[in-house]
Amino acid sequence: MKKYLNVPAGAEELSELKAGDYVYLTGTIYTARDAAHKRMYESLMEGKELPVDLKDQFIYYLGPTPAREGQVIGSAGPTTSSRMDKYTPTMLDQGIKGMIGKGKRSPEVIESVKTNGAVYFAAVGGAGALLSKCIKEAEVIAYDDLGTEAIRKLKVEEFPVIVVVDSQGNNLYETAVEEFLRHS
Repeated sequence: MKKYLNVPAGAEELSELKAGDYVYLTGTIYTARDAAHKRMYESLMEGKELPVDLKDQFIYYLGPTPAREGQVIGSAGPTTSSRMDKYTPTMLDQGIKGMIGKGKRSPEVIESVKTNGAVYFAAVGGAGALLSKCIKEAEVIAYDDLGTEAIRKLKVEEFPVIVVVDSQGNNLYETAVEEFLRHS
């Protein structure tokens, strides 16, 4: 089913999304990849504040290529999400409600998604140039020294994603296989 969602968003809005839904996101999302996740995690472990309030926010696992002249951002395809799995339950406990990446998540992450009323979305890998057209503004807001892995604040319009793990823990990667086997 095709849905539209303004972000950031809370648990109530996300509870209506189901694994397999096509969703178009409009609003503010943040980027963070491996190095930024590691740094945020270490900050939390040291009792320090994070550079951004994560409550109800969406994190896109993205390290964009440099923008060409006249562009807001370069290619903006998703990174493999499992690389953030060791940090994700802690980040979800900080209030993150949406994560965007590609690939499977660990059972611990899926359980934490359920516990925190969050959602894991997939963006289409290999479509970074097309996805970048949905990004209207991009600004580095933290960890500038990390280069492409710095945390960016993005303004997006109708950014296309698919619900992979919904807030009830339904996992499209499992249900799609079951559905296929049932109909073959």
